Amino acid sequence: MKKEPLHIEPWMGSALLSGVLLAVSFPTLNLFPLAWVALVPLLISLYDLDSRRAFRAGFLFGIVYFFGTTYWIYHSVYHYGGMPLVPSVCLVLVLCCYLALYPAVCSMLIARFLRETSLPALLLAPLFWTVGEFIRSYAFTGFPWSSIAYSQYQFLPAIQIADIVGVYGVSFLVVAVNGAIADALLIRRRRNDKPLFPYMPTVVGAAVLGVSLIAVLGYGAWRMHQDRSAGSVRVAIVQGNIEQDKKWDAAFRDYSKEVYRSLSREAAQAKPDLIVWPESAVPFVFGRDKAETADLVAFQKELDAYLLLGAILKRDPKTDNYTNGAALLSRDGSLSYLYDKIHLVPFGEYVPLKSVLFFVDKLAYGIGDYVPGDSYVRAVTPFGSFATLICYESIFPGLTRKFYVRGGDFLVVITNDAWFGTTNGPYQHFSMAVFRAIETRKAVVRAANSGISGVIDSTGRIGPTTALMTRGVLSTTIQNDKTITPYTKYGDIFSFVCIAASVVLFFGRRRF
Repeated sequence: MKKEPLHIEPWMGSALLSGVLLAVSFPTLNLFPLAWVALVPLLISLYDLDSRRAFRAGFLFGIVYFFGTTYWIYHSVYHYGGMPLVPSVCLVLVLCCYLALYPAVCSMLIARFLRETSLPALLLAPLFWTVGEFIRSYAFTGFPWSSIAYSQYQFLPAIQIADIVGVYGVSFLVVAVNGAIADALLIRRRRNDKPLFPYMPTVVGAAVLGVSLIAVLGYGAWRMHQDRSAGSVRVAIVQGNIEQDKKWDAAFRDYSKEVYRSLSREAAQAKPDLIVWPESAVPFVFGRDKAETADLVAFQKELDAYLLLGAILKRDPKTDNYTNGAALLSRDGSLSYLYDKIHLVPFGEYVPLKSVLFFVDKLAYGIGDYVPGDSYVRAVTPFGSFATLICYESIFPGLTRKFYVRGGDFLVVITNDAWFGTTNGPYQHFSMAVFRAIETRKAVVRAANSGISGVIDSTGRIGPTTALMTRGVLSTTIQNDKTITPYTKYGDIFSFVCIAASVVLFFGRRRF
């Protein structure tokens, strides 16, 4: 029996092109202007597709887009999870297939509405896309990585509105521009197919979008030139760059401790108010291992500075519960603050549904499953109050804002991105902190074991940073900002409005 040749349809090329254009708009290539046009080929192709093929187009686009922005996950699975290379890459592809379901459903809805209504793509695309991104950030513990807004972390005037509408509002804006361009290229065809097709929704929508863009950029320029300084803080970030496979090796415990002590003595010479160590910098269980804890406290008294350190904590000696936490030691060595990580990494810090997935081991080294914290507590010091986000937590805007509903001065992020090597992962992770700074209007102090460490001011401007896979100290000054933003107060109201509008459109589409 003769096999039929593989039939390549035009929509496949459009989906592939859109996926590639969007992927390269993210770090490290940072071709962020492409994000404003990347979806146009996909959106134009959707007009000619039925729901089934539109779903496939969105799915193909999603696999290319998400693999291009999350391929680096294979590095930690392959190098530290004990999984061979090919299965590691396949595991990433499985994740991408799940993530691709969101743009697939979005594409199916857009195609259906373009066929059945006179509504413009500049309304349909951002509505459905924003809803998809928002749901993805919460479903199955959430994975908001690769939200289209993050591609714009360098375009500061355009993203200042994140202090009102959050990161998903910025995504809405970027996708709306893509939709407007697609409308301009489709409107004649839509009119030819439907002689009574009204121009007015598209024209009015484009006009509103144009005015909105001017307002957004004007707001951004105003925000970026505001002086909201509420005092300064001298900080020193210690980047130990301890190799991941040595971090919990007992043979290297003394070596690891000496690296951080030596660098901290160097940091203390700049007379900082606060010295920050990264996530899990302490190679023992803080508090439980009495002798090593006492030795660390004795050393810290020599520094004449507050010391924030990442450590494994064991709060209750009667249980085997451990947390991935942070501890703050005052100048006199007293413990003034403890924080337990709230949002843990699934399959990295715990195994979800462990009774069902009993055969699955954690991919990360450690001492067993961690338990999550439940307290949105800030450290209070003479130089200001701050929250501590640990690694994965910094990608969740809804979690971050909860620390600041009653005020605060700056934000500290401690992380260990050595898992990702020199891939795009550490750069993307760092870029997300720009949005946390703007959403909360808090300067960010970021300490990473292997980089990228650095500071970001409350308008998203990136200050001094370190290079990946280097060891050293970064000393600088940040400005406190006591602003409580609309986003901090009210959260993702904009996203809920998009959800409500999408529901209204879906059930009332025959009226449009």
